[in-house]
Amino acid sequence: MFDLDLWREIFQSINKNRTRSLLSGFTVAFAILLFTILFGIANGLKNTFAEAFGDDANNSIFIRSGNTTKAHKGLQAGRRIQFKNEDFDYIKDDSGNKVEFITARIYRNATASYKNEQNNYSLRAVHPDHQFLEKTKIKDGRYINQNDITNKTKVVVIGKKIEEELFLRTTALGKYINLSGIPYKVVGTFTDDGGDWEERLIYMPISTAQHIYGNNDYIDQINLTYNPEMNHDEALSFGFSLERKLKERFSVARNDQRAIRVGNMAEGTKAVSQMTTGLTFIILVIGFGTLIAGIVGISNIMIFIVKERTKEIGIRKALGASPRSIVSIILIESILITAIAGYVGLLIGMGVIEAIGPSLKEYFIKDPGVSRSLVIGATITLIIAGSIAGYLPAKKASKIKPIVALRND
Repeated sequence: MFDLDLWREIFQSINKNRTRSLLSGFTVAFAILLFTILFGIANGLKNTFAEAFGDDANNSIFIRSGNTTKAHKGLQAGRRIQFKNEDFDYIKDDSGNKVEFITARIYRNATASYKNEQNNYSLRAVHPDHQFLEKTKIKDGRYINQNDITNKTKVVVIGKKIEEELFLRTTALGKYINLSGIPYKVVGTFTDDGGDWEERLIYMPISTAQHIYGNNDYIDQINLTYNPEMNHDEALSFGFSLERKLKERFSVARNDQRAIRVGNMAEGTKAVSQMTTGLTFIILVIGFGTLIAGIVGISNIMIFIVKERTKEIGIRKALGASPRSIVSIILIESILITAIAGYVGLLIGMGVIEAIGPSLKEYFIKDPGVSRSLVIGATITLIIAGSIAGYLPAKKASKIKPIVALRND
């Protein structure tokens, strides 16, 4: 295979039969090009789905309260349902190991200032588990902990954007930030994949907020993540069970959709999972269909090439060439053309995806791309198919007697 004369002969054959070589290469390159673009777009759609659910834990359940719309058990419609700490404890204790993380939320707006800098931000009072529901990434310091909840400490964790806007060139960690006239120590700063808005949030212990903002045990919302070992149906059943129990606890009619609302991410993730599976299947069918078309194309070309070179094979045999050397020349030429064409198809496909990628965002296709190993595997498949397609007729032709091969039209 590393014989210099052999390789010189192969390149001479390719140069002599440029049209045939280009036709063979085009078949392979086009198949790999389509394969790359299809899988790149499919991965872009998957990235879009992943981003839509990437800011929060995929196994989250959000429990919100509102006003009743139906009279029930002698109680009038229009009642305000107000969650309290005891309701949070009830869900936590009643659910047991079905709950992974759980937190309550209180929402406030606050004017934050540090020295001469001031701005308005959203404030969330939470439990320590909230970090895992929001996928908050600590940049410096720490998050809210249980000691803060127990002692109602005046501490906050602020987003990276707040640190940049209020503290300018200095770090916020360990300094005091003024929230509507009350100083709080910054014990941590964070980043969030949700973007700038999420990084303009302030977190504080929920017990501190209850004490300062109203001196009560009211909470606005309860969020939790269900046990990740649950499948979609079990998670949905758990969500329905939570809703039913809370409605019974607050004497709310079962068909009242506004008093207590339970949003379950399992509904969205199940739909996305089904859609992604269906999309993957369709892309696989189309992609492998493209590969099969390429295999058929390169196979037909190889059969034609061998038939076309029958006289050449006869001459080689008459000059003393062994059947093995004849087959090797044809196979190496086939592999070389297929490999080069496959690589060219890969480069063009990656280039097309890179060029049109930004414009595909409006079609909900984010960062389309494809694994090089996948495309290389497809190219190797075509190489193997082309080799097999060329080997069989070449082997047969190498056994023909020279006089018969020379008479072949």
